[in-house]
Amino acid sequence: MIAVYEAWFGHPRHISVGYSSQDPDEIQSQIKAAKKMGISAFVVDWYGDREPFIDHSYAEMQKQAGKNNFQVAMMYDETNHEDDSTDEAIADFTMFHDTYLTSKAQGHEAYLTYERRPVIFIFPKGGHTDWDKVRAMVNTWNPAPLLIQENLPGQYANDFDGFYAWINPGTQGWKPDGSDWGEEYLSNFYETMKTKYADKIIVGGAWSTFDDSRASWGLNRHISARCGQTFADTFSFWRKEFPGSEPPPFIMLETWNDYEEGSAIERGIPGCAKGNGGKLVSTSTATSTSNPTPAH
Repeated sequence: MIAVYEAWFGHPRHISVGYSSQDPDEIQSQIKAAKKMGISAFVVDWYGDREPFIDHSYAEMQKQAGKNNFQVAMMYDETNHEDDSTDEAIADFTMFHDTYLTSKAQGHEAYLTYERRPVIFIFPKGGHTDWDKVRAMVNTWNPAPLLIQENLPGQYANDFDGFYAWINPGTQGWKPDGSDWGEEYLSNFYETMKTKYADKIIVGGAWSTFDDSRASWGLNRHISARCGQTFADTFSFWRKEFPGSEPPPFIMLETWNDYEEGSAIERGIPGCAKGNGGKLVSTSTATSTSNPTPAH
């Protein structure tokens, strides 16, 4: 199990959550808490030199992961730029390799690998990157990385080694009450991967809730926690498509700490309990993700 980590807290463009993503003591505490929940790696959003604050945070995370028997991976946020996105991606990947994956980099031994190859996740934005060219460049690395793209294969499917599911309510879109938690989407994701892309790495997705009302980019999108049932359902959904003895290599928890999009599980998985008068009231339960059980 791995979890998406946002490394921008403490920067003035983002909301205050009570800590800085660059605080080594805080990072050690988060790693300790994640390990107790059964999480083995943080997948850190990274923007290259477009976001120096986040790059600094990533460096500290990798260093602390190396010291605390934890793992870390990078999720590359593609630029929205239309004219130079390919050149920028190549430059960013080169920067990351030379800064964090070499034997001289602090914590390099903590970087997440699969079959001895470093795993890099891609978060698509503008869709202007020529991944044929990026793939050709990273293939010169030794070892070449595994590139894992979001959602289902598209134009550049052959350039990616796998795909991950991401928070999505499905084709019916976002419901005002958040009742569509992603059942149709996950069914389509796993079925498509199983039947059409069996040679690719499948990274399952699990989420507990979603509410982007606090984000400056928010679009009033919601997925209800359903008293913890959303997390339980998404976490175990792969079992509907695969035998219990054949789980996906990774399940990615989305997210550890994105408080702006309301998907954080850092402080517990949302649940419900009966309050005065027998009505359900919201709670937060620090449930182990290795055996998620909705709180009632």
